[in-house]
Amino acid sequence: MAKKKVLFLCTGNSCRSQMAEAWARELKSETIEPFSAGLSPKGIDPFAVDAMEEAGLGTQLLSSKSLEIFLEQRFDLIVTLCDNAKESCPVFPGAVKVIHKSFPDPPAMASAYNYQDLKLDCYRKVRDEIRDFIKTLKI
Repeated sequence: MAKKKVLFLCTGNSCRSQMAEAWARELKSETIEPFSAGLSPKGIDPFAVDAMEEAGLGTQLLSSKSLEIFLEQRFDLIVTLCDNAKESCPVFPGAVKVIHKSFPDPPAMASAYNYQDLKLDCYRKVRDEIRDFIKTLKI
């Protein structure tokens, strides 16, 4: 059976969509070929990298990518992970299904704290919520 192509989409492709791509690669590699992109990519957040590596997720294959490079591709599923991405997501002619699952923005949450450990806790929380979502993802 061919793997299903899934695109995880958020605004900056710096945290949530990167985490979703990494978790899908880790937990669903036999059934999903994961990708991630952002409406306005801005590089991978170092706290997101720390949180993923702490959970044993490989980050070496991850890079911040623009949604534009995927517009001509066919996906079995597109998952928007923030409200901005949901509202701004273009129509993908080849997409079989689009779903929305919003997660809190780790940098916004972390901005309330001055200590690195407390900031990283925000990323851990979202990382684990995304993991739990990916575990239940069915295509």
